[in-house]
Amino acid sequence: MSNYPKIIVTPPGPKARELMRRDERVISQSFVRFYPLAIQSGKGCIIRDVDGNEYIDFNSGLVCLNVGHSHPKVIEAIKSQLDRFLHYSITDFLYHEVVDVAEKLVKVTPGKWEKKIFFGNSGAEAVEAGAKLARWHTRKQRYIAFSSAFHGRTFGGMSFTASKPVQRRYFFPLVPGVTHVPYGYCYRCPFKLTYPNCHYWCIDFIDEQVLQKFIPPEEVAAFIFEPIQGEGGYVVPPPEYFQRLKKLADKYGILLMDDEVQAGMGRTGKWFAIENWGVEPDIICVAKSIAAGMPLGAMVAKATIMDWEGGSHASTFGGNPVSCAAASAVIDVIRSERLLENATKQGKYIIKRLKEIEERSEIIGDVRGKGLMIGIELVEDKTNKKPAQKKATEIMTNCWKKGVAVITCGKSTIRIVPPLIITQKLVDAGLDIIENGIKQVEKRR
Repeated sequence: MSNYPKIIVTPPGPKARELMRRDERVISQSFVRFYPLAIQSGKGCIIRDVDGNEYIDFNSGLVCLNVGHSHPKVIEAIKSQLDRFLHYSITDFLYHEVVDVAEKLVKVTPGKWEKKIFFGNSGAEAVEAGAKLARWHTRKQRYIAFSSAFHGRTFGGMSFTASKPVQRRYFFPLVPGVTHVPYGYCYRCPFKLTYPNCHYWCIDFIDEQVLQKFIPPEEVAAFIFEPIQGEGGYVVPPPEYFQRLKKLADKYGILLMDDEVQAGMGRTGKWFAIENWGVEPDIICVAKSIAAGMPLGAMVAKATIMDWEGGSHASTFGGNPVSCAAASAVIDVIRSERLLENATKQGKYIIKRLKEIEERSEIIGDVRGKGLMIGIELVEDKTNKKPAQKKATEIMTNCWKKGVAVITCGKSTIRIVPPLIITQKLVDAGLDIIENGIKQVEKRR
């Protein structure tokens, strides 16, 4: 029996409610909180709220904490850097911390060619940098992105994003030249076909109905994609999807720009999720877990592509030495503690348990994922597949109240993304609570 979670007062407790009132007065309410979890501290896979409740973190701080909360080696690296200096912009000067982590990062990213890295502060900045580089290098004006994608909320990132209307409402006009095409979402095929009899029409469609009809391929700089869609519902495309997309890209000389902001840094049991398909992108965007919660984003590209001139792109705070020290420690921890292997092991176990629950459940439509990036899509009925949005929200909220911090994505998918250091003991404790939450909702059907 696990010692966690520990709920001593039904959340939100009195201190959390007081913090909510203060928050509403002074913080932008454009932020959407899944539920009023008010964090006091975190250690490993456990978070404590301001009222003393302790939760199993199946959310990893919005997938930013692959090595867990407050990993001692990361904290040590941060403290050591704090004693030296906090900032001296890489835009205009040099320091070894940024070079150290860059040298490590080029070794773990796919592709044996020489690479160069641009450092920013976030995933959206990494996407912006990649999109600018693709346009600079190719001198082409257009991009092709995918439905249900999420690439950030800056004007550039938002232009590639196609997840929810609220993320784009009233912000038009956006960056021009972006065309969205359907993603390889087999459970809800936008073409109403069935894999494998579809013969990957979702890829052939791009060629036959887009590039050969109205988007001149010689004007397209890059395909911009997530290897596993995150915000869109933890959608995993079929086995040959990216090999076929690469073949299409090569046919027309279009770059592949891979957004690994959520799926990278070991989350799927590989350093980067695209490795599950054996494809090597031209540009890779990294952030979130790269620095264990410190602000850092990286755009990694073939050296031959990163040929832009000095001053064409920069960031005052990008590559902050404290964040770089944290990121360097993160890479060391993932390797030394064999977290890729643990992500694979625990992920297979979780999917096995969830598949067993799915067989008994009336509302689990699909279980999918790789490594510790797993989605449970809930439906009102397994035949019509109508998304069970309210049920997903209810299950998520009930799990939080019982001591598991878990959130949703897409319309009705519960995402399971614990730190890569998670143990089977904590996995079982968390899954028991999720299973009970699903059963309670099913009883009220």
